[in-house]
Amino acid sequence: MPVATPDPVAHDILIIDDRRTGDSRSALGTAWRLVTDGVMGGVSDGRLTNDTVGGRDCLRLRGDVSLENNGGFVQASLDVRDTSAADASGYLGVILDVRGNNEVYNLHLRTADVGRPWQSYRAAFQATADWRTVRLPFSGFVRHRIDRPLDPARLERIGIVAIGRAFAADLCVARLALYRDVSPSQDSDTGT
Repeated sequence: MPVATPDPVAHDILIIDDRRTGDSRSALGTAWRLVTDGVMGGVSDGRLTNDTVGGRDCLRLRGDVSLENNGGFVQASLDVRDTSAADASGYLGVILDVRGNNEVYNLHLRTADVGRPWQSYRAAFQATADWRTVRLPFSGFVRHRIDRPLDPARLERIGIVAIGRAFAADLCVARLALYRDVSPSQDSDTGT
């Protein structure tokens, strides 16, 4: 009888979401939620839906980002505070399978060190009209209005964000995971 061999990549990835739940819940059990600049008086408009695009189930973030009233973002936010992803110290970064409208988007991380709503750790990526895998190493995240360096052992929230300029957002995410090591055959890009 043949013996099943484990997927050599499976132990190197912690799936945060792969849309298998079919609803707003991630694979970790926490729910995605939409956050717009309306919380600060802005007028950006957004929608967060479950969809199938190009044959893949995805979380779809759409909306109109407006800079009026000091606004400028639409975000899909996921709390990871009390999940297996909260301590990401054993991983190198975040990997996403994305498709979009050829715009640049951000991935924002918040940790226990982040105390203000405007603080985060940020990395940009482009979502092309075709599905692509993007790898964002923790070492490439930029501090935004915070002095402390990123500590992956203290993750609390992940945000997928359309931000910083007026544009129509349309972004699909089919997979979001932490990675330890991904061979080049499993990984096609490293952001923008």
